[in-house]
Amino acid sequence: MAEENGDVDLSQDQTEKLLHFQDLTGIEDIERCKGILEEHNWDIEIAVQDTFNKREGVPNVFTQPEGVKITRESFLRVFTVARPPPQGLFQWLYHIIFFPFRFVYSSLLDLIRFTIRLIRPDPRRNVTDPVGDVTAFISKYDETLGGAHPTFYQGSYSQALNDAKRELRFLCVYLHGDDHQDTADFCRNTLGNQEVINFINTRMLFWACNTNSPEGFRVSRALKENTYPFLALIVLRQNRMTVVARIEGPIGPIELIEKLERIMQDNEASLIAARADREERNFTQTLRREQDAAYLESLKADQEKERKKKEEQDKINQEKQRLVDEEKKRQEMIQERELLKEKLKSEIPEEPSADDPDVVRIILKLPHGSRIERRFLKNQSLKYLHYFAFCHEDCPDDFHIVTNFPRRTLPCQPPSQGPDPPSFVEAGLGRSELVFVQDNEA
Repeated sequence: MAEENGDVDLSQDQTEKLLHFQDLTGIEDIERCKGILEEHNWDIEIAVQDTFNKREGVPNVFTQPEGVKITRESFLRVFTVARPPPQGLFQWLYHIIFFPFRFVYSSLLDLIRFTIRLIRPDPRRNVTDPVGDVTAFISKYDETLGGAHPTFYQGSYSQALNDAKRELRFLCVYLHGDDHQDTADFCRNTLGNQEVINFINTRMLFWACNTNSPEGFRVSRALKENTYPFLALIVLRQNRMTVVARIEGPIGPIELIEKLERIMQDNEASLIAARADREERNFTQTLRREQDAAYLESLKADQEKERKKKEEQDKINQEKQRLVDEEKKRQEMIQERELLKEKLKSEIPEEPSADDPDVVRIILKLPHGSRIERRFLKNQSLKYLHYFAFCHEDCPDDFHIVTNFPRRTLPCQPPSQGPDPPSFVEAGLGRSELVFVQDNEA
């Protein structure tokens, strides 16, 4: 064995555990088997169960805290109940007479099973439907032995372990052996006892399976049962599900309740500690969630303030931009108007002399009271009067020109399209006229 494992020597006990673990799990790599056992402190039962859990995709229920080493023998209780010896002459004679027959039958049956296993692999090694194996066992149990029994957990062994760990409850495992002589009596008189039923249903989860099925066979090899009836009590210790007691052999209802009660009392402290630790962890998580919620609320409030502040700043920036755009537009309009005035100035004809017989003298009275004067020819269009007023620096930009007596508006502003306004003479203006410039925006 030392050669197969490299240059590391193993003890006789470790070698036996390594071979047994390899046989149970079917893992051919010796080094991998050795590594798994070392991770679990050479506890073959827990190593096997962890390996099965990983194959099923079930979370590891045997998590061991870093730096913690637990010796199974320090808390494991094993109760082996032997069959009572024959009582009276009749029972002794019956036992002596039928002993050879039972021995031969048992030996032949074992030999036949051994031969069959040599010829073909044991089909129980291939676990394909663990839940189906359990539900099939429950149906057959109710059919053959009746419905008086503790409530069976309807799920795989790994699921039962996880539920027991999550609920911080004891898990009682019963492995059913069809061929054992004490099985039927145990099921009817012990598991069928109403006190046992009430005790188990109120104090723990109860999982059971037939060892002739793949799921039951796998668990039986993991728990290393020796005889039937077989019960194992599992509870959370040091953050891992651990077998704390085995009860093997025929046992009565009163004795079973007493043993289970004593085992549960011995291990109740671990559940109390786990509950306290879980409550503290839940409190810490709740506090953290509340703190996170308060932080998020504060962050949300800050973000809302920032959003409003940004909106206000955006409004201010938009208003500033609007004012800038308006000022820019106003400056552009002023510039365009100045350009237009320069253009219109060049279009106004030269002022005629005062002694020209066709001259018309126009006096413009501006809105603020000042007056300006300009001479035009009577045949010229009124548009030049409009041009003259528009180009004067004291005249408003938007205006119309009216006469006083009679009061009327002179049509002097040229249209965008169409003919020019009428001439001075056509508008009925004499040689000298006083007209008024009125601001349209006043």
